[in-house]
Amino acid sequence: MQKTTRIMAAHKHIALVAHDNCKDDLLRWVRENREKLQAHFLFATGTTGHMLSSETGLAIKNLISGPMGGDQQLGALISEGKIDMMIFFWDPLNAVPHDPDVKALLRIAAVWNVPVATNRASANFMIHSPLLDQEVEIEIPDYQAYLAERIG
Repeated sequence: MQKTTRIMAAHKHIALVAHDNCKDDLLRWVRENREKLQAHFLFATGTTGHMLSSETGLAIKNLISGPMGGDQQLGALISEGKIDMMIFFWDPLNAVPHDPDVKALLRIAAVWNVPVATNRASANFMIHSPLLDQEVEIEIPDYQAYLAERIG
């Protein structure tokens, strides 16, 4: 597939997601990084977003709950270029009923070259990266070229 680029603005659009067994870990991480996060636009799936917002006072755009379609909402935002990075504290030891949605979310993030942290260590690397607060150019699939090949 052909590639093109898109520019991530200095103020990133950051998705915050956590499985039930990891919500407390994400909350602790968000509290520790509240100052850095408040400079960016935050999105979260349902219960995670409500918990983070009420516990930290951060402005968060809440989607619906993951099992109710929030993972798919987030995937749509990623494919529209509206999410720049995702912090997803997932539980690798417990299956959840919406595992196919989780896999689809991770796949679409990979397709659109969105940086994803899946645990505290990778989230710390991302939040402390000098790229967090500056414009960044990333490669993405050239969807227009893809369509032109398919229909033309």
